[in-house]
Amino acid sequence: MTGAGKAGWLDRLARGLKRTSARLGQDIAGLVSKRKLDKATLEKLEELLIAGDLGVGPAARLVQKLAATRFDKEIPVDEVKHALAQEIAAILAPVARPLVLDAAKKPFVVLVAGVNGSGKTTTIAKLAAAWKAEGKSVTLAAADTFRAAAIEQLQIWGERTGCPVVVAEPGADPAGLAYAAMEKAMTAHADVLAIDTAGRLQNKKHLMAELQKVMRVVKKLDASAPHAVLLVMDATVGQNALSQVEIFKEMVDVTGLVVTKLDGSAKGGIVVALAEKFALPLHAVGIGEGLDDLRPFSADAFARALLGLEA
Repeated sequence: MTGAGKAGWLDRLARGLKRTSARLGQDIAGLVSKRKLDKATLEKLEELLIAGDLGVGPAARLVQKLAATRFDKEIPVDEVKHALAQEIAAILAPVARPLVLDAAKKPFVVLVAGVNGSGKTTTIAKLAAAWKAEGKSVTLAAADTFRAAAIEQLQIWGERTGCPVVVAEPGADPAGLAYAAMEKAMTAHADVLAIDTAGRLQNKKHLMAELQKVMRVVKKLDASAPHAVLLVMDATVGQNALSQVEIFKEMVDVTGLVVTKLDGSAKGGIVVALAEKFALPLHAVGIGEGLDDLRPFSADAFARALLGLEA
């Protein structure tokens, strides 16, 4: 990414997190302005951070760090925000890892999971566009066969990104579709195969069996596949994101996360809670519908944007 492109993205990230930063930043300013960081103030600050969806553990850790160096002192609001941003970045840094394609795995198989409405299909399109821009050949598989709209949506994105899409009739066996897509990608010597899957959590047992079957059939053609299992999370669900990760980890070996719709939520703090609880790589975050609105996750940029600080 060029310097100008990076600056533009950071500005869009800050705008995307405006709902979260406005609430969190204003609440912090209102609490600590012209007030010493005594025990009562720190307790209220911890409550604010928990209400901001950062999670109980991270909130306690952040307040403890602040108390260690600034207890009972009257600190400017910006200094408090900068100190918090620094500690939030420290929590996020270990999980800020981009998805790296292994050129020795061809095709590199990426299974994309998540509840319906989380942005799975759009995320696949954005990833495909980024891979294509890097000169990779990409095949897409519409294995969410129970939703005709999902199949049609992936076909539209396939046309826009110039990627072939393997489809079947609505209601067809998702595992059979995944197997056919794997065969096609191998024959075409594609660099990447991205598989869209269903996310009907109302029937968890059926969905688990379906996802596990998809994984088994791709292993018949490549024992090391899938090489990445991405869970797409919608930031607007807040604390429910934690239970979604638990459920999908039970179904499949989730290797990394993508968080979408940060621009439509005041719950951006959930990213911190996810990092602290699961320590799963957070590969990318999304702040819009455009093909370039999904970018690798930066711990420092996110932490500053979360508190409304300039990049």
